Order: sequence, then structure tokens, then C-alpha cells
Amino acid sequence: MRVDAHQHFWRLSRGDYGWLTPEAHPAICRDFRPADLAPLLEDAAIERTILVQAAPTVAETQFLLEVAAVAPFVAGVVGWVDFEAADAPDTIEALARDTRLVGLRPMLQDLDDDDWILRPAVAPALDAVAAAGLRLDALVKPRHLPHLARLLAQRPDLPVVIDHGAKPDIAGGALAGWEAAIRAIAHDTAARCKLSGLVTEARPVWTEEDLRPVVDVLLEAFGPARLMWGSDWPVVNEAGGFAAWRAAAEALTEACSPEDRDWIFGRTAQRFYGIEP
Repeated sequence: MRVDAHQHFWRLSRGDYGWLTPEAHPAICRDFRPADLAPLLEDAAIERTILVQAAPTVAETQFLLEVAAVAPFVAGVVGWVDFEAADAPDTIEALARDTRLVGLRPMLQDLDDDDWILRPAVAPALDAVAAAGLRLDALVKPRHLPHLARLLAQRPDLPVVIDHGAKPDIAGGALAGWEAAIRAIAHDTAARCKLSGLVTEARPVWTEEDLRPVVDVLLEAFGPARLMWGSDWPVVNEAGGFAAWRAAAEALTEACSPEDRDWIFGRTAQRFYGIEP
């Protein structure tokens, strides 16, 4: 099975995508629907996807669950809940009754407090995530990795995947701190990592060689069985598009065995998110 472990849909008229403006994101500031993604998946022989939240509202999570109900290739939804809300555990329990919900993603990269995930007020929600059998998608940047490492040490049984390789500064080349922190997490914890979102961290006109140092680190640190490829579509349209990133990822992993590539491009996501054949 081939899996795209990270993609989005949105409908602008819903009104809760505060980050998505024509000025900031002209290439993707329009509606994106299953019909737009289906031909790209077919061309890449991808059978299933994980649909990830793009707005910090429960309403958007419910919208995505509705989309997943009618899009046969969507295997699961990673949604959003206000983890600090007093009723967060009840909200998580209620949402998890829909078996299409496979995880939750607080948008850590957008929060002022880099240590937010360790706040005592967040702990009941994390307990609820684990109790519901959900996964935690960690949308972080390199500065968050030490805090994430502490969370993982405190909660070794919480299934966590790091989105977009923690968004290393590929364009600026400042990779040393990121590499040390990501290697430490890979060595000391059971966290997984998404091979996704890298092209939007590179130069506007990127090459495979721009990405290779990061991909090599992730391959060596996590190994294929803890790496999962994702398109980050339609955000990837800001940096060359779905097909270009897919081709680059395949080229950058061509030294891997066929079995290892099966893990990266499908089996890791299938096992982590519990995707049924």
C-alpha cells in the first residue's frame, strides 16, 4: 500500500483559516477538494491518505470528518482540539467516537510559548488522547525539539509523529542545532517523523541536493520503519508541486532497499495510524 501521510483540504468560505490570505499565500488561497487531489494520487499510485487539519477549530475537524466520509482514499483525519480548554477531554472523547479520527494536532509552531506542550493545563488533554487511542502530530520547528523531547520522556507510550522533519532551515543552511536535536529524539524515543514539508523550507527554486543533507539525517536517525512520506498538498504547490516533491523523495531514497522504501512510502504510516487495507 502506498500512503500519503500528510495532506489537506479546505473551503475558504468556512472562514477559520486565518493564516491563509491572498497576500501571504497566493498560490493556494482557493478551495481544495478531493477531486483536485485524486488525479495526483492516481498518477503516483497512492491508495490512501491522512487528512490533516489546517485551522485551529473543532468545527474544521468536523468538516474534515465529513469530507473523509465521502472521499474513499482518505484513511483517517488528524484534527484539532483546544488542549487547554477545561472540556478538552470530553471533546476528544466525543470526536474519537468517529473512527475516522486517528490523531490530533495542536499547532505548536504558531504558539508564543515554546514550552506550551508541557503546561500542566495541557496534561488532561494528552491523557485523553492516549485513552482514546489517538496519535499526536507534532507541528514544531527546531526550537521546539528540546521541549518535545521532555514530553516524550514523560510520556513514552504516547504515539507521536514529528511533522515535516521539524521544519529545518534548509534555505538558510543553519542545520547543526536541528540535527543534534532531531538525532537525540530519534535515539532516545519511539517518535516517528514525516518526510514532508521540506521543499517549502528550501529556496524558492530548490534542487534535490538542497534537500539531501536533511533527508540523509532523517533516514539515518529514524530509519525507514519510523519515517513516513507525505505530500503536504496543497501547501507543496508553493514550492514546485506534488509531482516534483514526490519525484525528489523517490530519488533521494533510491539507495534504500525496496523493503525500506515500502516502509517510507506506505507501511510506516499504515502501521502508525492503523490504516486498514
